Amino acid sequence: MTRAADELPPKVPPLVNPRELRQWVLCDDEQLLVIDKPGWLVVHPSKNGPWSSLAGAVREVFQPDAIRFVFRLDRETSGVIVLAKTEAAGGRLGKAVLQRKIGKAYVALLEGELAVPVTVNQPLGPDPTADVTVKSRVVPAGSFGAQEAVTIFHPLAVRGGFTLAGVELLTGRKHQIRAHAEWLQHRVVADKLYGPDPGLYLEFATKGWTGRHSALLPLTRQALHCAAIDLRPAGMDYLLRAPWPEDLARFAERRMALSATQAQQLIDAFIAKTLGEDSLTE
Repeated sequence: MTRAADELPPKVPPLVNPRELRQWVLCDDEQLLVIDKPGWLVVHPSKNGPWSSLAGAVREVFQPDAIRFVFRLDRETSGVIVLAKTEAAGGRLGKAVLQRKIGKAYVALLEGELAVPVTVNQPLGPDPTADVTVKSRVVPAGSFGAQEAVTIFHPLAVRGGFTLAGVELLTGRKHQIRAHAEWLQHRVVADKLYGPDPGLYLEFATKGWTGRHSALLPLTRQALHCAAIDLRPAGMDYLLRAPWPEDLARFAERRMALSATQAQQLIDAFIAKTLGEDSLTE
C-alpha cells in the first residue's frame, strides 16, 4: 500500500520570487539562458499573471529582446531548461532538436525494484480510453497516431521497493518516459496521470490536492528530473547540469535510505557514462 505524501502542496500555486529565479540560473551568456526549473512551476504563460509561469517570470526579470524555449518540461518535471537568446542560437538548436543531436539525461524514481537495465522499444500514441486527451500509451506499430519511441532505463540504486533510475531517450515523444514506465509496470513515483489512478490528474486540476491524493501518492509531484543537457553534438560547447532536487532527495533518503550525496554521485556517474565527461561550460 502506498504511504501518504510526506509534504502537502500549498492550496494556491506559489508565484515565482525574482530573487529565487536568479538563483535557478545555470548559465547566462550571450547565446543562452539556462534555468534549473523547480517541479511546481509551469513553463507556458498562465492566466494567473507573469509570475505564475517560467516564461512570464523570465520576461519580467531578464527583459530579453527575444527568447525562445528550445524545449519544454512538464509542470511537475524539474531540471534543465534551455532558452536561446538570439535567433542564430535558436535556429541552430531548433534544427538540432529535429535531428536528435541534443543529448539528455533524466533521472526518475520508479515504483518497484528494477534489477537490470531495460530498453523499451514500443511505439506511443494517443490513449483513446483516457478521460484527458494529453495521455499517451503504448500502441501497435502502424496504428493511428503511432510514433517510434525508445527509452532505456538504467537502475542506479534499488532499495525499499523503489528504484532510482537514470533514463536515456533515443527519441523524444510526449510523456515518453512516463508512458514507457507505466508500460514497464514501474511507474514514475507520484505520477498523477500515469500512476495508480488517472482520475487523480483531473481531480488535481479542478479541486487541487485532496484526501485521495494523500492516500495514493507518496509525493506531491511526479519524481522526474532532467539532470543534464548536452549541446556538444549540436556543435555548441555546453554540458549543462541541474543538481538532484531537494524534494526528491528527501524522498530517497526517507524511503530508500539513500542520502543526497550518494544519489548525486550515482547521477553524476550516469551522466558521465551517458553523455561523456564534463570538461565544458556548466
